[in-house]
Amino acid sequence: MKACVDIGGTKVAVSLAEPGSRELIARQQEPTAKSGANDAVAVQVMRLIDVACSEAGVRPDSIEGVGVSSAGPFVMNAGCVELASPNICGGLAGPARGLPNDWMTAAIEAPLRQRFRQVRVENDALAALEAERRWGALQGLDHCAYVTWSTGVGVGLCVDGRALRGKNGNAGHAGHTFVADDDNAAALCGCGNVGDVEGLAAGNAIARRFDQPAAELLGAASAGDAHALATTDALCRVMGRMLYNLIVTLDLQRISLGGSVFWNNRDLLLPRLQAQIDGKLKPLTDGVLLVPAGLGDSVGDYGALALLD
Repeated sequence: MKACVDIGGTKVAVSLAEPGSRELIARQQEPTAKSGANDAVAVQVMRLIDVACSEAGVRPDSIEGVGVSSAGPFVMNAGCVELASPNICGGLAGPARGLPNDWMTAAIEAPLRQRFRQVRVENDALAALEAERRWGALQGLDHCAYVTWSTGVGVGLCVDGRALRGKNGNAGHAGHTFVADDDNAAALCGCGNVGDVEGLAAGNAIARRFDQPAAELLGAASAGDAHALATTDALCRVMGRMLYNLIVTLDLQRISLGGSVFWNNRDLLLPRLQAQIDGKLKPLTDGVLLVPAGLGDSVGDYGALALLD
């Protein structure tokens, strides 16, 4: 059996899969652990794997491979990945971000390797990119990206048929780039930046900046509220500029989009994001499409499976 683990700033999800199967079974989900020792997330993952095994009626020692698709960035410690995720590790931006810990990193790979024979940890957007290229909206494309707009903003990149990883597996952290001027303290990102894409437009940033949950704000925009629509347009300018920069920098063919903020409001957001691309430097953007993730809101689960498939 394989264990497929999706770690985000809001939730941890674990599913099981049999070798050679795309069927995910016994899915378990909890809010991401953010208190206690800095191995709390790893301990949570192992407990959820045990619960999933119990539900599926299999022995925990039958799990041979664990694929972990996680929000980054990553740092390496003695050859193993640790998470330096702004929405998990409270030590990065300090108490102003309100996270209940002072972790600079969260140990993940080393604790799992003490128990399981095969462990692979990759950035969640990179894992989702691989899943989208195998089974989703990016099949057959050699120059493409996957972007998640959720609690955070993440990117997986593929150029010339090769997924880009970087020195520590952190290639694609475009959510921490700057595309606008905003030094308001409310735009503090969990990484410590003030006014980067994630600090301005991520799901948790929307709640902080506008004192309104993202779902509520975007729901009001969908219902035609003029103020909410203006705010939504401003958010799409921030995200759209990031997407445009990716397209012209890497000469991409297509970008698939997922994550809870986008997916739950895709009919509202997709045309506004596409409008930030169309007509700008046409030799590089002509024909480039933004599309919803072909694997829908399950792209994170399938991303973890793609790491072991």
